[in-house]
Amino acid sequence: MNLPDLLITPAHALVAAAPASPGMGMQLLFPIALIAIMYFLMIRPQMKRQKEHRAMLEKLAKGDEVITGGGIAGTVSEIGDSFVTVQIADNVQVRVQKGAISNVLPKGTLKSA
Repeated sequence: MNLPDLLITPAHALVAAAPASPGMGMQLLFPIALIAIMYFLMIRPQMKRQKEHRAMLEKLAKGDEVITGGGIAGTVSEIGDSFVTVQIADNVQVRVQKGAISNVLPKGTLKSA
C-alpha cells in the first residue's frame, strides 16, 4: 500500500443497475401527440375560417351590404377580379381589395343604422 491509501480510504462506488429506458416507440409518441394536438386546436380551425371567408367572397354580389377590415360599411356597387367598389355614401365610392371584406351584412342593416 502506498501512503495516500493509508491516509485516505478509497471510495468504492456500488454499480447500480441502469434504469430501464423507454422504448423507441414511447419516445416518438410524445412529439407525435403534441403535433396532433396543435393540428386540432390551432391549424384546423384556422383553415376552416379561411375556407368560409373564401366561400363568402365567392358569393359576393352587387348590392350586398358589407363591412371592410377597416370598419367601413357600405354597399357593393362593382365587383372585379381582385377589387370591389363599395358605396359608403351618396356619390362616395371606395375601392377595396376583395380580401379586405370581412363580413356580409343582412339586407337592410345599413338603412336601419
